[in-house]
Order: sequence, then C-alpha cells, then structure tokens
Amino acid sequence: MEYIHWKATNKTVFVENSQHLLIIESCAHCSIVDKDYLDNHFPNWEKQLLPTKGKSSKSASGHMTSIGTIIKEMIIPHRKGNIRLNPEFVVLENAHIQGFLLGTDYQRMYHIDIYNSKNRHTTIGTNKKKEFSLDIYKLFTHYSLEELLNKFREGQFRTNLTSNKNLVY
Repeated sequence: MEYIHWKATNKTVFVENSQHLLIIESCAHCSIVDKDYLDNHFPNWEKQLLPTKGKSSKSASGHMTSIGTIIKEMIIPHRKGNIRLNPEFVVLENAHIQGFLLGTDYQRMYHIDIYNSKNRHTTIGTNKKKEFSLDIYKLFTHYSLEELLNKFREGQFRTNLTSNKNLVY
C-alpha cells in the first residue's frame, strides 16, 4: 500500500474525461453529490441512478432529500501514476455542493486520512516508508487538460487503486 500525502483536502479529479472538484470531508458520514450538480455536468446521469429508500436529513444549509445513489469512477492524476476510485455517492436535493463530497465511508474504505500537522495533507494507505507528494497544482501547470487525457489513455499514469486494501503499480 502506497502512502500519499496532499497539501489540501480539495482535489481536482477526472470523471468521464472532465475535471471536477472532490472535497474530502472528515465530518460527513457518507459521500454525497448534489442533484443540480449532476444535472449541470452529466446530462444522462439519471440512467445510472440506483434506488435507495427516500431518506431526508438536515444540514447547516437546510433540508436535503436522498433520491438515490450513483457510482462515479474518478481518476486522481499524479506524475508518477493515477489513482482510481469508484465511490458510490448519495444523490441529494438541496445539498448545495459544487462537486463531489467524499465522506468517511469511502475514506475508511480507501484508507484516506486527513492530517492538519505543519503542512495540511492527506494520505492514502498505511505504509509511511513509501511516501510521495501529490501536488495536483504543479501537475496542471506542467500539462494541459488534453495532454493529461492523452497520458491517461496511453497508460502513462499507471498507479491504480484496485480495492480498499491494495494500491497496485
């Protein structure tokens, strides 16, 4: 298992070949996405909707209603290889989130930890002897979106998170 640390808990990820925000939230017990965000960025998302019991909950932003769940494959780019995640998100009405929120459900599954030590960073995995920095902003200053997508297609980003316990090279 690789140990990766980030300097922030907001990540740029690729979902269906376009960039999106992934918010790694340590206080959310489940991963969520707003219905309006899906409407604006994924025209046919409703075909992928999985049924759930209509639960409603309250948050600081008001009343939210669950309309189902959706699985979205995400690619987190890195110059040494990409990381693939396949989280399931609860689709909520009135969540008011501009992106995907990764809750503690998938943080535990993928061994993602958020630390606020001297430099704020995030880790995936448990092997601290194999540590490398994931500076997403440097990656996007070196490559254009088209160059990154071509690198993904050509397999130049080769790290793959294949299960909740193994980061395979």
